[in-house]
Amino acid sequence: MKKKYLLIIILCFVSENILSSNIFQTKIFDKNVRTLQVFPENKPLDLPVIELNSAQKIRISFDEMSYYAKSFNYKIIHLNADFSPSQLFENEYIDGFYSGLINDYALSENTLTLYTNYQFFLPNSDFSFKVSGNYAVLIYEDNDTDKLAAVACFSVVESTVKIDLKITANTEIEFNGKYQQAEITLDNSGFPIDNPFLELKVNVYQNRRQDNAAINVKPTYTALYKQTYTHNRALIFEGGNQYRLADFSSEYAFSGEIDKIRKNDEYYNVFLFPAATRTGMSSPIAGGDANGRFLLNRQRYDDADINADYMWLHFILPAETPFADGDIYILGDLTNNIFDENSKLEYDFENKIYYKTLFLKQGGYSFMYAFLPKMSNKSTMQKIEGSYWQTENEYSVFVYHRAFSGRYDRLAGVFCGKY
Repeated sequence: MKKKYLLIIILCFVSENILSSNIFQTKIFDKNVRTLQVFPENKPLDLPVIELNSAQKIRISFDEMSYYAKSFNYKIIHLNADFSPSQLFENEYIDGFYSGLINDYALSENTLTLYTNYQFFLPNSDFSFKVSGNYAVLIYEDNDTDKLAAVACFSVVESTVKIDLKITANTEIEFNGKYQQAEITLDNSGFPIDNPFLELKVNVYQNRRQDNAAINVKPTYTALYKQTYTHNRALIFEGGNQYRLADFSSEYAFSGEIDKIRKNDEYYNVFLFPAATRTGMSSPIAGGDANGRFLLNRQRYDDADINADYMWLHFILPAETPFADGDIYILGDLTNNIFDENSKLEYDFENKIYYKTLFLKQGGYSFMYAFLPKMSNKSTMQKIEGSYWQTENEYSVFVYHRAFSGRYDRLAGVFCGKY
């Protein structure tokens, strides 16, 4: 009973003071914590998803900007399809201990910036997952929930339905223009569903973004073992453009949109070329990209976790006047695809530029400039990057199922592909 009340207290604290919408997302809350990563073990570019009852593990890592070990703990919470807390108690979704101490850490080596790297894997010898669905890991210092450092989200899937996805330029609003239409077919021949309209929740994401995600999409046609999602306006996405790149895995050689790297007594500074707008083109920038992901790396060193240095990355976007109807944000995993003060560009009236400086760990980062209209939570690429139906994007489909008497959303299938 005490554990039940403790979890309720923690959820209330997080929802009221940190996550006011009561929706969890991967995010850093402690200003001394950097480079939070969540991915399947040995697969840093994959979605943070593992199979239930498999040997797969989720790897969670972060840096704390002190050169000595601190005490960090974690606590695991089960979530619904919308990443709100589910109704399950700990013993219903965890076999073992749902909290623990993060005791795997290492001090940085051969870096100007000193930090301590922490990492841990889920599940571990202390517990296993009993059910599928979404999960959040609360990371906090000194076993004190008032010292919340970060939240890391991931999913556990059962793969009981088969998912087929197609992307076409023939949308409900135009043909071969700025948009892409997603069409989905679910094969649930091994997983009977009584009422697909009530029991299924289908979420579709483009490049892991939350702002333009299609949430809880309903089927257009339904049959006993086949559900079809077609000609659905909720599944129309801007094509956007190929992501920009900044690769500063070396202090001496660099690529992408980097102009120069300069070192002072304390830090390296990476200066990007002033960004050119990419609207009005006949087609997107040629070539593939990482669709917003980043990969840590420091050339000639073996372990990027502790050998990669931190550098100030300077973003510059020229503009004669600031936009009156919205703001510009840096979009990508480097900002967790979140629109906040950390990702928002400021306007310099004297130099007529938008600018931002981020303190990032060495590696290769893909990103874009997103325009967020005032009074909206959905951004558009059309102001800065342009939008083109030919653009290659990564789409992921999450299929959740809750029976009529169910108390949680099972994750019945996940599909991810580039189109």
